[in-house]
Amino acid sequence: MPALQGARAQATWPERPVRFVVAFAPGGFADQIGRMLAEHLGEVWRQTVVVENRGGAGGNVAAQAIARATPDGYTALVTTGAFAINPTLSRNPGYRPEEFATAAVVAGTPNLFVVRADSPARSLRDLVEIGRRRPLNYGTAGVGVAAHLSAELLFKRAGGVDAQHIPYTGAGPAMLALLAGSIDMVATSLPSAVGQVQSGLARGLAVTSATRNQTMPDVPTVAEAGFEPIIDLAWVAVLYPAAVPAAVLARVNADVARVMALPAFQQRLAAAGFDPIGGSVEQVNTYVANEVRSWRDIVRMINVTIE
Repeated sequence: MPALQGARAQATWPERPVRFVVAFAPGGFADQIGRMLAEHLGEVWRQTVVVENRGGAGGNVAAQAIARATPDGYTALVTTGAFAINPTLSRNPGYRPEEFATAAVVAGTPNLFVVRADSPARSLRDLVEIGRRRPLNYGTAGVGVAAHLSAELLFKRAGGVDAQHIPYTGAGPAMLALLAGSIDMVATSLPSAVGQVQSGLARGLAVTSATRNQTMPDVPTVAEAGFEPIIDLAWVAVLYPAAVPAAVLARVNADVARVMALPAFQQRLAAAGFDPIGGSVEQVNTYVANEVRSWRDIVRMINVTIE
């Protein structure tokens, strides 16, 4: 009987609009991909997919709400790698990763270390050497974002670098501060800086991925720049309360894969600097679990916590 009920749920779901709660404010990459998904999945499901932005506490506010939502498949969380970082970074994130099931990991993009075009730092090695001679100020989209942690990891491993973190209210303000000359470097997700780099206003020094990004093929990886590898992708995933029916989880996973196979969707991802990730329900849940463990180790190593 349970198998029959599961099959029926998969066949009939969704019977009404679905709500995607994005864990960050409008305009960010989570919002961008969430809305792309909503547009295409609405056509597949023949139901409206409503996108609701519920930012706050680095993604914790939305995660807390969805952890307590009715697990019927009609309310999903669209979030980023912050979901994996915050349980260790925050003293009280208000949720546990085990309270969720992952339906899909859509795409990822590396973080980027970027300087102004007129900066004396022509390479990541140059930047580190500058930081060994004088105080170095770098900006990020906020305390505890993945790019902040990657920068702290880089400087801690390099040794002898006097680097002061300047948190901003988002990647946009951080980039404006860089271009205005207020700071020496920004650590940010690649899409947040791609326009400035491509226009010649800024220079990418390294990306936090295993291979170069197709949007910035001239920018080396951290390993290629001569440092211990840092693999840090800013990813976007769709999660549900853990008690969601397995049949619904499988349906969402399959339909997201269907959308990801569309040439138009792939082109929009590539233009924004994202690479598709995908995978089965088992694979995406393993992916997120591994991210939780990896960030736990990094956060403890660099000893950063927030209230």
